[in-house]
Amino acid sequence: MEESNSKKKKSNQIPTPLSRRKFISNTALTVGAISIIPRHVLGKGFTAPSDKINLGFIGLGKQTNGLANSFINNTQSQIVAGCDVWTTKTEAFVDHVGKLYAKERKVKNYNGITSYADYKELLSRSDIDAVVIATPDHWHAIQAMDAMLAGKDVYCEKPLTHRITEGMELVRTTKETGKILQTGSMQRSWENFRKACELVRNGYLGEISKILVNVGDPAVPYNLEEESIPKELDWNSWCGPAPLLPYNHRLAPSSNDVDFWPDFRLFREVGGGILCDWGAHMFDIAQWALDMDNSGPVRYIPPADPTSVRGLRMFYANGIEMVHEDFGRGWGVRFVGSEGTMDISRSYFETTPENIITAQLKDADIRLYNSNDNHYQDWLDAIKNRTQPICDVETGHRSATICNIANIAYQLGRPLEWDPELEQFKGDAEANALRSRKNRAYVE
Repeated sequence: MEESNSKKKKSNQIPTPLSRRKFISNTALTVGAISIIPRHVLGKGFTAPSDKINLGFIGLGKQTNGLANSFINNTQSQIVAGCDVWTTKTEAFVDHVGKLYAKERKVKNYNGITSYADYKELLSRSDIDAVVIATPDHWHAIQAMDAMLAGKDVYCEKPLTHRITEGMELVRTTKETGKILQTGSMQRSWENFRKACELVRNGYLGEISKILVNVGDPAVPYNLEEESIPKELDWNSWCGPAPLLPYNHRLAPSSNDVDFWPDFRLFREVGGGILCDWGAHMFDIAQWALDMDNSGPVRYIPPADPTSVRGLRMFYANGIEMVHEDFGRGWGVRFVGSEGTMDISRSYFETTPENIITAQLKDADIRLYNSNDNHYQDWLDAIKNRTQPICDVETGHRSATICNIANIAYQLGRPLEWDPELEQFKGDAEANALRSRKNRAYVE
């Protein structure tokens, strides 16, 4: 993971749904030693302690610092715990969050954070209301399900799942527990992406015939050279349900102060390639624009060249074609319609003809969910109101499914027929087997 801290752990295996439920039912939720922070030290906002949402962070890697800043800026939440398998990262997290509280909330010497090596200890805290999960991809679904079964609401980084069947189970678990899950595909909370999808939904581009999505390469088998395992790291727990890989610092650096994003995203055993990493953003926008949040493409045709990393063609049941293709503008989405085209990314938003982008929506036009440009506040509001957030579990699962199927199609190199309702491939046992994997048993 990029994930859990420095306490001694007990023996455990990767939990199945049954063992997760057994774990929760057998765990006394009395570990929480954090006392309620008095109102006068909470800083600006003075949210009553009873109204605050106590947060625990699982996975304290490079992504976490930005996430922590987003929640510290919001006085409705309070960070009280962090978990990682690196002692260096738990120590850095406590220091980083303490400095943020001093700067943003004017709270000196904030010592309200307890650090953990085992995320299950964090989940056993009865005073923690919700968790933010920012571990490597192969841990997302397992930890999110464990958190909900422990009574916590969840913010989980994208891609929401590493395997298709994980997503199916995660959707079921969310419904069974009644918990709120927000997927970290935060582009849905950005005004330009929402407007782009509203233009498509309301026919301003005419009939959509094709969508080009440029994101990175599919996942590859792990191929880094073995290095010595740092003493500050519980590598066995980092790998967890994945195979026990040879350690390499590019996969999991000891510090977040490095000039690269950890390479776990590239490898099939623990990630989905940049295809999944950025696909969970850009395919997600295509899904939103097409009103396909509960479905997805039904046919996948990989390129003829088995070494190609672009060119996968995907077809929705309504005939719209979506292609994983580099259209020369970096990671982004191009919509091709009968009345014009539109390019949208984090750095550009353009239409041809130009007047499409300036069109004012009519009173009768469809308006999409508006989270007011704040993905994190949207989740906190959903927790308090017990409503669904902008990127709920089904949305995150379906967008991740496209990415996971794309990886399978590139890996197998043959056309695949997908049933979005049954969530299985038609007549292809090998492809269906790749929807899941047998998790490794490990001792913590």
